[in-house]
Amino acid sequence: MQGWRANMEDFHNCVPQLGGELVDWSFFAVFDGHAGNTVAQYCSQHLLGNLLTTGGMGPEDDPEKVKDAIIEGFLQTDKHLQTVARREGWERGGTTVVATLISPYYIYFANCGDSRAMLCRSGQVCFSTKGAHRKRWGSVCLQRINGSLAVSRALGDFSYKGAENRTPSEQMVSPEPEVCVVERSPADEFLVLACDGVWDTITNDELCTFIHNRLQVCTDLRDVCSQVIDLCLYKGSLDNISIIVLCFPGAPQLSAEALHQEAELEDLLESKVAEIYEELCARGEEPDLLSVLTVLASSVIPGLPPGGGIQSKRNCIISAYYQQREIHKPTVPNGLGGS
Repeated sequence: MQGWRANMEDFHNCVPQLGGELVDWSFFAVFDGHAGNTVAQYCSQHLLGNLLTTGGMGPEDDPEKVKDAIIEGFLQTDKHLQTVARREGWERGGTTVVATLISPYYIYFANCGDSRAMLCRSGQVCFSTKGAHRKRWGSVCLQRINGSLAVSRALGDFSYKGAENRTPSEQMVSPEPEVCVVERSPADEFLVLACDGVWDTITNDELCTFIHNRLQVCTDLRDVCSQVIDLCLYKGSLDNISIIVLCFPGAPQLSAEALHQEAELEDLLESKVAEIYEELCARGEEPDLLSVLTVLASSVIPGLPPGGGIQSKRNCIISAYYQQREIHKPTVPNGLGGS
């Protein structure tokens, strides 16, 4: 989602089946571009191909070989990108990347920048990547490299990679990802890849709990993702927002009890909105949406989605508010309306 930004600079990859001898492997990635979308778009088109051409991935599924192949694939992508960037004038553009390769036995995580991946197992966060700044030879001012760039790992951003006496990984901004391996488990429930537009507003534990709950009341993963995006927007995210949610066989299933609780909650919110609307009208106050939301936010409401709170039901509240607006709309006496 573009969100409040003037342009959408994010891209993503979803390849559930790689094919050939890697037919049981999957690849997913989120590319969070900055200073334009050209670098993110280029990397979304070429990173997977460069990973595969390293030859480090195969049926033997050797974690050390795969980790080395992932790093080499990122470095090769950045090297090829630099040639194109010089020709096309993309030197200022860049992108962070968070990606996962899923094999029959392992989940490989690669993170280059401030996006994040998270694995939830048995209802709790089992693993998450970190996008912390590394101590580099450039200066870090207010958490920005040389007071300008907000990440110390990225593809592109070649204006920060001009030190001829340093390797690509030693540049002020490094294209080398942090790579981690997690052995798969029957208890694995779901995996999340998301840009910082999500993580700026919600913690790992909150998002894990929220998605775990939403999977029990939603039949479509797209609806779950939309609810996460809405939640982040309502919590104040001003960035582009991209999220991928991958479910494993152990993911929560639809629950009749959870669906019943969700219906009861929405009925309660509708009645609360009606009650607040009536009270504001009775006091001679304008029952605008902000006033209704403010009163609701200070109320104790049982059964709100864990990890999401009142913000996660804002669409329901807004719908109930406009129903009240329609109910209380002044009627025009017969004969006084326009012809």
